[in-house]
Amino acid sequence: MEEGKMDENEWGYHGEGNKSLVVAHAQRCVVLRFLKFPPNRKKTSEEIFQHLQNIVDFGKNVMKEFLGENYVHCGEVVQLPLEFVKQLCLKIQSERPESRCDKDLDTLSGYAMCLPNLTRLQTYRFAEHRPILCVEIKPKCGFIPFSSDVTHEMKHKVCRYCMHQHLKVATGKWKQISKYCPLDLYSGNKQRMHFALKSLLQEAQNNLKIFKNGELIYGCGDARSPVADWRELAHHLKPFFFPSNGLASGPHCTRAVIRELVHVITRVLLSSSDKGRVSALRPGLWGPRVCEASPFSRSLRRQGKNTPERSGLPKGCLLYKTLQVQMLDLLDIEGLYPLYNRIERYLEEFPEQRKTLQIDGPYDEAFYQKLLDLSTEDDGTVAFALTKVQQYRVAMTAKDCSIMIALSPCLQDTSSDQRPVVPSSRSRLAFSVSVLDLDLKPYESIPHQYKLDSKIVNYYSKTVHAKDDAVVPTRLKESEDCTLVLHKV
Repeated sequence: MEEGKMDENEWGYHGEGNKSLVVAHAQRCVVLRFLKFPPNRKKTSEEIFQHLQNIVDFGKNVMKEFLGENYVHCGEVVQLPLEFVKQLCLKIQSERPESRCDKDLDTLSGYAMCLPNLTRLQTYRFAEHRPILCVEIKPKCGFIPFSSDVTHEMKHKVCRYCMHQHLKVATGKWKQISKYCPLDLYSGNKQRMHFALKSLLQEAQNNLKIFKNGELIYGCGDARSPVADWRELAHHLKPFFFPSNGLASGPHCTRAVIRELVHVITRVLLSSSDKGRVSALRPGLWGPRVCEASPFSRSLRRQGKNTPERSGLPKGCLLYKTLQVQMLDLLDIEGLYPLYNRIERYLEEFPEQRKTLQIDGPYDEAFYQKLLDLSTEDDGTVAFALTKVQQYRVAMTAKDCSIMIALSPCLQDTSSDQRPVVPSSRSRLAFSVSVLDLDLKPYESIPHQYKLDSKIVNYYSKTVHAKDDAVVPTRLKESEDCTLVLHKV
């Protein structure tokens, strides 16, 4: 970033989360990511630089090792002219959602992260003229806890996402429960994956967004957003998916386009663009492959089938790699929380040891190597507790990351196009797959996670499961015998 060439008019608001805000360049395929803070919280420029550098180092030394270099884009920390940052902040303020304005963009340090714009294909520095579609999926946790430390039996049957949906609707976060279940997406079974993706398209919440040429065209930010309009989405998607001799409009056209989108995303998610890399993690334990709350699983049970066909994910695909990192959560939050308390007691006695324990970094090769210890035999030491806590933080990061799938119609001369290609009904689509939101989850958030976990499970058990139990006696249970009596008429 050269000081003399920074013009706020070349940058536009791209989006923001709880802790950072992103702006995108109009011509170049880059974004700037700024940290956000409450108005009364001040951090020094050195602290902000170190925070951003830690994010870069964690991506480079940890997540890139686990997920593969083709999927992880670490970016770099850059220093910007303060006047440019102030003017940019003023320019984008009106575009920010009101619900996000409780925190301010950092305009005092001048530091930001420069990253590739992942809504674009990841090979060109400059925006291409061909249309580009990008689907952002936040798949969430893809397995059911297998730890013996779990005390709530419900957690061995129903996944965290499906349970949390009920609490979110009860507290007004969302208007209705999504049919999406992460275990269906992570199953590798195409039928289940199609069902999961259609469910996300029906009830996107904050787990699915679609961009066209870098602009958000589908997805919602809160419960007040309008109902998903598939017709409008199909209108945007037709140039990518619908055959030129097909119907131009109508319900059949909409269904065909949505179906094609789902098929293409599934193919991309099952593909591997990181050949030759073997996963560093091989946890031997695995919980149930099916979540009892998944509408897909329930429909199979109604048909008299116990479990869907097991397909499994190809080992080179990003979903498989992401799931492996998620499964670093070897003990579940219930088994982990006592270990967190062990570290806290140690730090109360020896506060100067916090730096030695690498709780706040540096996230280097040594930090990564310690994560590979998959033992669960507690020897009572602080070292064991620390390893499990750090593994949990990394697992939580993988549970909350986003997968970005960029798609673009192949040019006539495809010989010069080195990117992987997926077939569609209309043409072939070049694609790139990347991972977003790979900041290491804070050490300090563990007590919150412990309380939230208990809240989610207790609410689900008291409301949903209790309701199901009340219904069962009025119906014929599967295990009971019955006699069919025929009367003459």
